[in-house]
Amino acid sequence: MRIAPATAAKYLAFARGSTAFRYAAPQTQRRLACVRMMSAIPSVKPAHPEFSSGPCKKRPGYDIAKLDSRTLGRSHRSKIGKERLALAIDETKRLLGVPDDYLVGIVPASDTGAYEMAMWNMLGQRDVDVCYWESFGKGWYSDAISHLNLKDLVTVNELTVSEYGELPDLSKVNPDNDVCFTFNGTTSGVRVPDGCEFISDDRTGLTLCDATSACFAMHMPWKKLDVITFSWQKVMGGEGAHGILILSPRAVERLETYTPENRPLPKIFRLVKKGKVDAAIFKGSTINTPSMIAVEDYLDALSWADSIGGVDTLIKLSQENLGVLESFVAEHEWIDFLATDPATRSSTSVCLTLDLTADQIKKFVSMLESENVAYDIGGYRDAPPSIRIWCGSTVEKADLEALMPWLEWAYEEAKNM
Repeated sequence: MRIAPATAAKYLAFARGSTAFRYAAPQTQRRLACVRMMSAIPSVKPAHPEFSSGPCKKRPGYDIAKLDSRTLGRSHRSKIGKERLALAIDETKRLLGVPDDYLVGIVPASDTGAYEMAMWNMLGQRDVDVCYWESFGKGWYSDAISHLNLKDLVTVNELTVSEYGELPDLSKVNPDNDVCFTFNGTTSGVRVPDGCEFISDDRTGLTLCDATSACFAMHMPWKKLDVITFSWQKVMGGEGAHGILILSPRAVERLETYTPENRPLPKIFRLVKKGKVDAAIFKGSTINTPSMIAVEDYLDALSWADSIGGVDTLIKLSQENLGVLESFVAEHEWIDFLATDPATRSSTSVCLTLDLTADQIKKFVSMLESENVAYDIGGYRDAPPSIRIWCGSTVEKADLEALMPWLEWAYEEAKNM
């Protein structure tokens, strides 16, 4: 029910100025309470209510009609198909500042496919430290134990936390072990510290880093990282289904000198041919058929990022977006960050707890979606009851600022239900 402002003002004046309110019929009191709440509905909505943590909002000014359509209906192995795939690889490497001696390739199955590909090809030569503090990192640990059966070959150390919102003791990482970790925990809003100083420069093991919601949003200390994976459907606002795999020279050496015994690899996981890394993968010859419209969509995002100043600007925009939420949280006691330490708080996948029950949070989320104010902000299914607001650089600060009064409105509505 929507009540006209003049009617609302009359009822509210009555409620504030007359003791008769206390003696009004229950039906009248309920109507007055309804008026009080309804009149608080904010007047301005975000122009773009897409706050999903993946796939994420398209870049500002995005227009699908402006994508280069020359590859549509063409083979990805045609001259132009290979050129566009190679351009996506080259621009990724240039904009991210990936070292010249690292390899960058487009692989199947999003970040999940890229990370599993690395695990299945490389793990098992030496002991492994698996560091996790949210659901995706826990998934890598489960796969290492239950599917790769690494405990039959090596020692697998589990470095984890008792509750979402914290980091494990990363000082326990052994430089002689391989280490698996997420750079930014998308489902908990907790990231590793700047610089990754818990990784030794003199390590003998490999570091396998799931950076799906960190690349293009956080500074990547490349020399600390041997395998880096991400999906362009996160920070760049691209389409799903494709992953990026980045390999250091040390990772390439592992691939060429270690072959896991009794570990069949499906075709889409195979990175080695005749004892050498398949160099074609890292020049645009993908293992399976990619979506060329998704490639063009990613190239559009890369061009936009370059036009506004590159990664440094993308990071700045994301930090400014986080700042909008930090200011709001500081002013309201009923909302807080799931991440307990500001130094390791994510600027992309921002996870927030509310002073509401789980059912009330579901209602909170549902109301904002029904009002076309915020889409897909419910916390991840394995996380504590919470909300998650994407603050990557494709989200515009003005939209977050417009969203804040709606959060307060939805909280007041939900807590009284």
